[in-house]
Amino acid sequence: MEGFWRAFQVTGIGHFTVGNLVMDAIAIVFIYLAIRKHYEPLLLIPIGFGILLGNVPPILIAGEPVFYTSVTNPNSQMYFLYYGVLKGIYPPLIFLGVGALTDFSYLISNPRLILLGAAAQAGIFVTYFGALWLGFAPAQAGSIGIIGGADGPTAIFLSSMLAPELIAPIAIAAYSYMALVPVIQPPIMRLLTTREERLIRMKPPREVSKLERVSFPVITFAICTLLAPGASILLGMLMFGNLLRESGVTERLAQTARTSFVDIVTILIGICVGCSASAGTFLTPTSMKIFALGAFSFMVATASGVIFAKIMNWTSKEPLNPLIGAAGVSAVPDSARVVQMVGNQEDPTNFLLMHAMGPNVAGVIGSAIAAGVLWSLLA
Repeated sequence: MEGFWRAFQVTGIGHFTVGNLVMDAIAIVFIYLAIRKHYEPLLLIPIGFGILLGNVPPILIAGEPVFYTSVTNPNSQMYFLYYGVLKGIYPPLIFLGVGALTDFSYLISNPRLILLGAAAQAGIFVTYFGALWLGFAPAQAGSIGIIGGADGPTAIFLSSMLAPELIAPIAIAAYSYMALVPVIQPPIMRLLTTREERLIRMKPPREVSKLERVSFPVITFAICTLLAPGASILLGMLMFGNLLRESGVTERLAQTARTSFVDIVTILIGICVGCSASAGTFLTPTSMKIFALGAFSFMVATASGVIFAKIMNWTSKEPLNPLIGAAGVSAVPDSARVVQMVGNQEDPTNFLLMHAMGPNVAGVIGSAIAAGVLWSLLA
C-alpha cells in the first residue's frame, strides 16, 4: 500500500483541480474555433495546446508540488522558451516577418489613409483611462490599453516591458479578439454607417513606383522613430523586413523571413503564451477585468476608425467608404477582409479589400508608435 500511495503521488490525478478543468475547456474552445470556424488557426491552435500544456497538474516530491510545464519553474524547459516572451524577444522577430509579408503600396498610393490607422488607436488611450479608473497602476493600464490595437505581438512586447505579471491574460485577450475580428467588427460597422455610405465606390489606387516602395520603409522608420523612439525596435524590424521584400536583391532573405522564420517564432510565441495561462494565474478577477477592458478597447478602436472616415468625407472631394475605417486596427489582413465581406453584402461588385489594406497596414505602424509612446511615458 505504501508503494501504491507513492506511485499515486507521482501522478497528477490527485492534484487536478476545477481550475485546470476550466482552462482545459477554454483550450478546447480555442482549438475548435481554429479548426471548425477558421478563426486565426495559426495562432489559436498553438495557444490552445499551450493552455493544455500549462495546466498539467503537479506531482508531489518530498511533499512539495512540482510543475513540470510551468513557465515559472527554472527546472522546466518551458521556463527557457518563455524567456523570449518575458523579455520581449519574440515580438520584434514577428514584426520582421510581418514586414516581409506586407505590401505598403495601397497606403503609399493614398497617404491620407494613414489617418484612419491613427484614428483607430483611440481605443488604446480611452481604455488606458478606463483601466486607471478600475484601479490598475499606470503601467498596467497602458499594457491593457494596447489590446485595442488588435496586435498580439505589440501587446506582448509592451506588457513584457511594463507589466510582466499580466502578460498571460493580456496576450490571450489580444489574440482572442484578433481571432474574433469577423464576429466583433461587422455589427459595429453596420451600426455606424448607412446603406448609402456602405455602397460608396472608391477610385482604384494608382500604381506605385519601385523607388517609392523602397524609400517608404527607410523614410517611415526615420520619421516615426524620431517622434517615438520607444517604437524603434518594433518599427525597425517591421521596416527592415519590408525593405528586404521591396529591394529586389534580397529575395532569399525576404522569403525566409516571411515563411519558415515567422512560422517558427509564431509557434514559439503561441505555445509559450498558452502555457503561461495556468488556472492559478489566469482565473482571477484581474484577468476578467482585462478581458472586459480588451473587448471595450477593440470596439472603441473599430468605431473610431469608422467615425473618422465619415468625418474625412466632410472635407474630401473624393469620398471614402467609411467601412474601411474599421480596418485601421492592425489585425492584418483580417480586418481588411471583414471590410470586403461587409461591403460585398451590400454590393457584390464593390471591391474594397485593396482600399482597406491601406488603413490596415497603417494600423500596424500606429499600434507600434502607440506602444513606444506608452513605454516611454510609463516605464
